[in-house]
Amino acid sequence: MVIPSASNISWKKVWQSVDAVRDRLLRATRLLEEAGVAYAVVGGNAVASWVSSVDPSAQRFTQDVDLLIRRADFEAVRKALEPGGFIYRHAASLDMFLDGPDARARDAVHILFAGEKVRRDDLHALPEIEESEGTGEFQVANLQSLVRMKLIANRRKDQVHLLDLLGVGLIDATWPSRYPAQLAERLQQLLDDPDG
Repeated sequence: MVIPSASNISWKKVWQSVDAVRDRLLRATRLLEEAGVAYAVVGGNAVASWVSSVDPSAQRFTQDVDLLIRRADFEAVRKALEPGGFIYRHAASLDMFLDGPDARARDAVHILFAGEKVRRDDLHALPEIEESEGTGEFQVANLQSLVRMKLIANRRKDQVHLLDLLGVGLIDATWPSRYPAQLAERLQQLLDDPDG
């Protein structure tokens, strides 16, 4: 692997990337709201929204946009997003809308379906759209359903997102009791050993 030199580091590129994700998020949610399609922002942007509600300096940037929709609304979502320059693709069992013809999967709006499992062996289905609330800018998964999604996925980045929520005091030692046993155990492990 070739390690780039420090002369190639550009904060301008970093902030352009962050701005591009935020722009993609706001454009997609605005298009859905204008079309009257229910959705909820989930994933890293939802975590960042919750974390920044307590401590904006503690939020973590994310590289893509994840939206929860009803499967029955998929065609309405497509009709809302495509005129806004988003291009539908189905790849690696994921439904996504690329942000333009030259976009990569990272430059996309990823679609998740409310009330369904992402992977067949997931412990539980995703939340319903009604488990969300407005931020003033867009609709976001409520905190309890967002934590549940992160516990279901249980990848390292999901655990880091949960640690971010713990770090700003949005969730605490009382939260495992809100979830079924296996999810509660996952959360308890993070509480007991955050560095694990």
